Amino acid sequence: MRIVPIAVASGKVLQFAGRQWRFILPAGTRSVRAKRVNPVWTPPDWHYAEAAKTHQLALRSLPRAGVRLLDGRRLVVRDSLIGLLTDGDPYFNALPVDEHVVFDNVLYVPPLASHNRRLFGALGSYALDMGDGFLLHGTPIEASIGTATTHGCIRLGASDLAWVFEHVPIGARVTIR
Repeated sequence: MRIVPIAVASGKVLQFAGRQWRFILPAGTRSVRAKRVNPVWTPPDWHYAEAAKTHQLALRSLPRAGVRLLDGRRLVVRDSLIGLLTDGDPYFNALPVDEHVVFDNVLYVPPLASHNRRLFGALGSYALDMGDGFLLHGTPIEASIGTATTHGCIRLGASDLAWVFEHVPIGARVTIR
């Protein structure tokens, strides 16, 4: 047996744009469904709602057909990238994939399959998938270990996570209290 410090759910409630998310630890018995090396995080809608609320922005999902911005350009999705088109200019200007998409005081939520909805490094070097979007994973913010700051997942420090990843097999039961 190994006992390690972890970060757990904050217990907070986020209310924004007519929706509500409660960040609780999903207690009970689960099993490890998959293990991932250098996992890529696809943020849920609450991630964008939290950023929009923090920065006092409106929040809208970006439709695949795109939207016309106040300056006349179109914000569109092409080949899984979000970018800009200007009338009369055939060139597609892809936006950075590691930044929020904000125009006209609106934070646009990227489509699930787009590259703009992938975050590299946010989950640390490893993740153990417990199902229903719940993970045991690392963090680039090691100072959060030992606190109640997550949105529901359990974070471990890098060395502890490496040990867990190596020694806990797929199918192992995990009890969360």
